[in-house]
Formats: sequence, C-alpha cells, structure tokens
Amino acid sequence: MDKEFLKEVEQKLKEEKEKIEKALKEIAKKENGKWEVIFPVFNGGESGGGILEKGADEVEEYSTLLSLKDNLVYKLKEIEIALEKLKKGNYGICEKCKKEIEKERLKIFPEARYCLECKEKFKL
Repeated sequence: MDKEFLKEVEQKLKEEKEKIEKALKEIAKKENGKWEVIFPVFNGGESGGGILEKGADEVEEYSTLLSLKDNLVYKLKEIEIALEKLKKGNYGICEKCKKEIEKERLKIFPEARYCLECKEKFKL
C-alpha cells in the first residue's frame, strides 16, 4: 500500500481513538487499566414511590452505560491493534488468508482485520 494512503488511515484511526476515549471518559473511569462505568445518581427530592422509580431509572441507565462502554472499549481495542500493525508495517493484511485487504474496505473500516472474502466465509 502506498505511503499516502497509510498516512490518511493512521490519521483517521488516531482521530477516532481520541473521540472514543473522550466518550469513555464521560461515562467511565479507568482503574487498573480497565474502564469502569460510573454509576449514575439522579438528584431529586423524591419520597415513597418516587425513590423506587428513581432507583429503577439509575439501574436502567447503568445497564445502558455498561453496554455502551463495552462497545466503545471493543472499538478502541480494534483501533489500537490497527495502529500497532501500521507501526510494525503489516497493516492491511488479512489475518486469515494473509492477502491484502481491499483498499475500499479499509477506507470505510480502517480497523478491518480480515478481507471481505474471509469475513463472509468464516463469519468473522
């Protein structure tokens, strides 16, 4: 792959990594190398049934944030793998068949680890 394309991909990956880390910092904190969701606490002076409803809302929000955090962490890991491959000089090579991944695929999905053929064939 040409150097210009690789520079573009690297820039795109770094920008995406920055966005994901920013989003993660809004909902979680990093402890011992792992992202932990911050439990949401809704302020309010409810009493009786209002307290139960508030508690249920907090748990529901926490559950949503856990799922979001997991998705962001997964995406971040994929980006970090792609950046490491760029550094090592083996970016854009399918991890299954070892052929070059289609340039168009990498433009859309720069952290792709498999060519389209292998992704479909092996359900990756």
